[in-house]
Amino acid sequence: MSIPHNGLVLVADGRKVLFLRNHGDDTRLDLRVEAHDERSDAPNRDLKSDAPGLTAQRGGHGRPAMDETDFHQQEEDRWAAEAAAALDRKILDHEAERVAIIAPPRTLGELRKRWHKESARCVVVEIAKEMTGRPVADIEALLADTGKPPA
Repeated sequence: MSIPHNGLVLVADGRKVLFLRNHGDDTRLDLRVEAHDERSDAPNRDLKSDAPGLTAQRGGHGRPAMDETDFHQQEEDRWAAEAAAALDRKILDHEAERVAIIAPPRTLGELRKRWHKESARCVVVEIAKEMTGRPVADIEALLADTGKPPA
């Protein structure tokens, strides 16, 4: 499926969000950065406050530790939720009618869980791939290849 003129492309992962606008047409993409945001990854000591908890054990001796929470993954999931909210604002404010989403599989799953049903209706293509660190030309090429019928 092609991205029409003035269509929006969201490229996201757990640390970076890019909104690109197509200034070309559906046959020749001309993506330009409209907005971007990036977070730095905090060290573990800043994310957690204590050691993993212990639980009482029925019978036997000792106190097994609980699994430690993955605070970095929690931050990435929260970041994806914020990206979904930003997409919702753009869709509900009628800033875009068609959207392409490019994100790694886990981030894509988080986005799907959190975006508004109106945003889901506007998504014309989803690509499960990490592209936030790539140049805009690579993103254009990926989207152009996605729109071609298989050989």
